Amino acid sequence: MKITLIRHTSVNVPKGTCYGWTDVPLADTFEQEAAQTKAVLDTKVFDCVYSSPLTRARKLAAYCGYKHPLTDNRLKEMNMGDWEMQRFDEIKDNNLKKWYEDYIHTPTTNGESFETFYQRVASFLDELKQRDLQQVAIFAHGGVLMCAGIYAKLFNTDNCFEHQVGYGGIEEIEI
Repeated sequence: MKITLIRHTSVNVPKGTCYGWTDVPLADTFEQEAAQTKAVLDTKVFDCVYSSPLTRARKLAAYCGYKHPLTDNRLKEMNMGDWEMQRFDEIKDNNLKKWYEDYIHTPTTNGESFETFYQRVASFLDELKQRDLQQVAIFAHGGVLMCAGIYAKLFNTDNCFEHQVGYGGIEEIEI
């Protein structure tokens, strides 16, 4: 199965802000960015289209012609817990240092670790593999695309941040 993962466009939040599960507004450049993404997707035909339930992913899906994608909570960005909508450099939480030292295993305060996040995305992909589909589109988030890349063995956790897909960008995997 070939999966085309599409990252949402730029958001209108200050740089360095944790906005994982928060439904944040899109940047004023949405239509410009979305038009570029749509141009790439116009050459593809999908058996099924999925999306994160968060507005920033669903809005791009709709712009690209998929007004009613199947949504799944496992496609949400990493849950940043108590740190949601705080800038990393302003977080006053003793757990932040532990998280920086081992974000793979240490959860954000009242949120999730990267390991838990990865397992959530992997469970979606495991389930998807059981479906009789050839071409699938998934509108989601940078972290979800990273997890999918690890799942498909494009890269590993040691260097996954070097493979972060830009806003409105596309990653293709095969599972």
